[in-house]
Amino acid sequence: MSETRVTMRDVAARAQVSLKTVSNVVNNYPYIKASTRSRVEEAIAELGFTVNVSARNLRRGRSGMIGLAVPELSLPYFAELADSVIRAAEARGLTVLIEQTGAVRERELAVLGGERRSFTDGLIYSPLALGPDDVGELSVVDYPLVLLGERIFGGPADHVTMSNVEAAYAATMHLVERGRRRIAVIGAHEGEAVGSAALRMQGYRRALDHAGIPFDPALVAEAGLWHRSTGAEAMARLLDDRVEIDAVFGLNDALALGALHVLHDRRVSVPGQIAVIGFDDIDETAYSSPTLSTVHPGREEIARTAVDLLLQRIEGPGKDQPFREVIADFSIVERQSTAG
Repeated sequence: MSETRVTMRDVAARAQVSLKTVSNVVNNYPYIKASTRSRVEEAIAELGFTVNVSARNLRRGRSGMIGLAVPELSLPYFAELADSVIRAAEARGLTVLIEQTGAVRERELAVLGGERRSFTDGLIYSPLALGPDDVGELSVVDYPLVLLGERIFGGPADHVTMSNVEAAYAATMHLVERGRRRIAVIGAHEGEAVGSAALRMQGYRRALDHAGIPFDPALVAEAGLWHRSTGAEAMARLLDDRVEIDAVFGLNDALALGALHVLHDRRVSVPGQIAVIGFDDIDETAYSSPTLSTVHPGREEIARTAVDLLLQRIEGPGKDQPFREVIADFSIVERQSTAG
């Protein structure tokens, strides 16, 4: 019997069970006797039966595809986040359509109502240009939506984020505990009240207060977009201004890697003269020279949780539940740039 002609009815006949039982096994229904499930799975393997996912989704009124909107795939964090979302979605039988907004307000709004939404069952959405005043833009969304990031809290959607304040506090204390007192921070956004930079600056200042270290504005280096180039430029400014520094906290890994490049170029010993820590634990940090200490923000947990929350809204009993906010766990990853 050819694979293309094998049906659930054929499997039911081989396993000597009902068609409904085969359907329950294929759809992973939990309340099935182990011996029955085993018999059906053996019949599936023997006959080479495969599920027609497109047909099944069509019957359910679904496409089996979800959207993921991120600001920039050129930023390693978002590229690796997209990879984690794709793997989490594949494990649940879903395909991911990725859209890049460029952190441009008009494009972030267009994603919410674009034509592609008619092809997807829901959207995982990470805005950078939108903020608290844009909650109303989300309230008109009539499809399952999960928010990521730090721009909108308390919105009309499930929200998965990271422990920005606590993790930045821990990163700064990691440097303090290694005897560092003149800790520069790279990546601040002047005037920002909500967002990753503002929250991580809160954690940085909280750690200084806890350690009894006075806050020095001269140690704060602004950076617009968080790229290696802007991190390098900020590090160069600090050195050119002859600011006394014995450690650097890059508010993301790209900034910290840019700072490392300049320190290497200027023949500054890391961590001998200046220790460096980043934030995000992107793959490159394990292969830089020296390897970069960083914050692991729970990227895989964020991706897995976002996909699960979205799927619950799409098909499960959770679709009518109150909106939830989930904060991922973090950890400090110590590598050569702070290990001494």
